[in-house]
Amino acid sequence: MMWNYTQPVNIKFGAGVLGQLKEIAKTMGIERGILVSDPFFAKNGLADKIMKENEGLLVCMYSDISPNPETTEVDACAQIMRDNKVQFTVALGGGSSMDCAKAASTVCFTEDSIEKYHMTGVVLPKEHLPIIAVPTTAGTGSEVTCVSVLSNHAQGKKGPINNDNFYPAIALIDPELTYTLPKYQTASCGIDVLCHALEGFWSKGHQPICDALALHACRLVFTYLRRAYEDGSDKEAREKLAEASVIAGMAFTLPKTTSSHACSFPLTNFYHIPHGEACGLTLDYFARVNAKDTGAEGQRINEFAAQLGFKDMLEMADEILKLKEDLHLRTDLKEFNLTDEQVEELVQTSHHPNMLNNPVEITDEILRDMYQSMR
Repeated sequence: MMWNYTQPVNIKFGAGVLGQLKEIAKTMGIERGILVSDPFFAKNGLADKIMKENEGLLVCMYSDISPNPETTEVDACAQIMRDNKVQFTVALGGGSSMDCAKAASTVCFTEDSIEKYHMTGVVLPKEHLPIIAVPTTAGTGSEVTCVSVLSNHAQGKKGPINNDNFYPAIALIDPELTYTLPKYQTASCGIDVLCHALEGFWSKGHQPICDALALHACRLVFTYLRRAYEDGSDKEAREKLAEASVIAGMAFTLPKTTSSHACSFPLTNFYHIPHGEACGLTLDYFARVNAKDTGAEGQRINEFAAQLGFKDMLEMADEILKLKEDLHLRTDLKEFNLTDEQVEELVQTSHHPNMLNNPVEITDEILRDMYQSMR
């Protein structure tokens, strides 16, 4: 087996680490920055607080970002970067703000729309602004990945761009920023962490370092997610989920995600199910599919579950389903009253390239059976 491991992001983890922003910028030799913020933090005062505490360092802000960021928003953010001649980007929030910031921080060096590069195969230029990522959710792992997931509703597209430009220079992971995360976001983000870890493990691109990271992240999620959901003030649980998120981010960045993420794109695009919940919706189903593989990969997947204290991956799939129920996340699609035609549309549009990373070939028949069972 041949493999390589690369993780270029400088990770700084700990309560209060956001306070080091000025010092970090000084060591990087950068002076004019933009704050790309989740709109929630632009409204609740956190973004303004960061701007004031870093006055003179952060010269502008962009926060007009949808939960599933659109290409038009990336273009608007990039224009503000050009107009203000910024030297670096601070991305504050969950995956949405980071996805927007990553793409804008490269396309701002061109006069192009990001649409030129989104799911087209056109290669982005190498020049880009350095990014300091500040996650406020314990879920996406975007602070350590080279992925930006964007939507283009005008063209009916949602999918990732993968580019080394998108690796943040530094990730400032401050668990204190997750203390006020509402129950639903805690649940949705937490199940996304589990998807990242599991899909990274069973991906065809798996390798030993990422395998170890995936195991650690899964153990943390099973141990602490219910605690954080039930009591948002549980500081230990919040810190451990923040740890799980960044570890899972490193677990899937190189192997890439697989079947659950492939299905999440049409589920979000057509039915507006938030990303983490959309990924988690199919996770236990694909866990069962992959566990039944009679070859070496199936054995490997079942051994992974055993290391987490389960009899096998089938038993772990049962626990994933129970976890979703306890967190009040969707376990079916009954509310949408799907027609046969809509089921078929989901089957066909779930064949995103990430599906090819799954260890078991996912056929139309498998997808049709899954979506039929959910309606």
